[in-house]
Amino acid sequence: MKRTILLTILAFLCLIPSSFAASTVKNYVLVDTKSSQAFIPVRLLSEFTDTVVSLNAAEKKIQITRGETLLTLFTNQATAYNNEEKVTLKQVPFAENGTTYVPLQWISESLGLSVKWDKDASSLHISYNDDSVSVPFITRGSIQAAASPIVSERKTYKVGSKSFSVQKVTISLLHPKIELDVALAGNTIGKVEDLSSIAKRNKAIVAINGTYFDAYTKNDFKTPYGYIVSKGEIKKVNPTENRTIFTYDKNSLAALIYGQDFTEKYEQGSIEGGLQAGPRLLVNGKVSLDVKNEGFRDPKILTGGGARSALGITRDHKLILLTTSGATIPQLAEIMKQAGAYQAMNLDGGASSGLYHNGKYLTTPGRKISNAIVVKYQ
Repeated sequence: MKRTILLTILAFLCLIPSSFAASTVKNYVLVDTKSSQAFIPVRLLSEFTDTVVSLNAAEKKIQITRGETLLTLFTNQATAYNNEEKVTLKQVPFAENGTTYVPLQWISESLGLSVKWDKDASSLHISYNDDSVSVPFITRGSIQAAASPIVSERKTYKVGSKSFSVQKVTISLLHPKIELDVALAGNTIGKVEDLSSIAKRNKAIVAINGTYFDAYTKNDFKTPYGYIVSKGEIKKVNPTENRTIFTYDKNSLAALIYGQDFTEKYEQGSIEGGLQAGPRLLVNGKVSLDVKNEGFRDPKILTGGGARSALGITRDHKLILLTTSGATIPQLAEIMKQAGAYQAMNLDGGASSGLYHNGKYLTTPGRKISNAIVVKYQ
């Protein structure tokens, strides 16, 4: 009897599509450039209250139920049904990399969803009553076309009459094997550790130093400054600062927000990781510096030059991690713009500045550090 029950359970599990079984799968909207139509992962709809999604792989049938509405679609077929009403779709559902996609326009109109596009964040906000979700959008086929999800290179950028040699690592955030995390030295607030050790302990292929910390205290406890969030949990709180915070959600939708906006964003439950540093360098592709308003008073930030670390976000959801030396904050902003960032912020610098990739340093820090942004390749 037990064997029969076990076999029944296993048979049932085998019917669950892999896209539903994997909790770490990223949701994003695909935009077809030929038709200008958008497609959403059908599993995304199950995040809305009282909405049930079911797939029948054998019949290639997709059913979406909410209240008295039953939508029936078929992969690679234009015929669909809204309850008993037969409909001919302009764009057909399809399966790609284990995920089933359905046409956004017909689905949103049929279910009464509100859709708002944010071109600056390259994201789509979908809402219904009190439920809402934001997901990144990309061009269909762009992830598959990428030669590698992680690219390391040394580049030279000229700002005014001065040339800067930089180390740059670019990560495709939406690639299914890429995972971000914010790591603490020794997994504890107040500890310090070699950047390479943090990377290896977290099984990361890329790591860059994170936010500022009390590096010059003689005490063993060296507190980091600003918010630090890892795996959805706030590890360090600093509610008084307005410094910029790098955040990302479970779909690897990354953003830069100001400190005063953090609490509201975090309470929405979407932030998976975050790190507060600053100052902000770029806003929507333009140099945007308001250093004093972010609370900085140190001449090293206001006027001085030195070793710098920075991160940038591109319009097509790539993360740029960059280190250079001898740059002022305005010069660093120009460098990040030339590097292809659309949004960018400064990280801790000086002796903390370090960049690690594929088992070795591209830029070696001059001291142990408190925290880091790490990139894992699963």
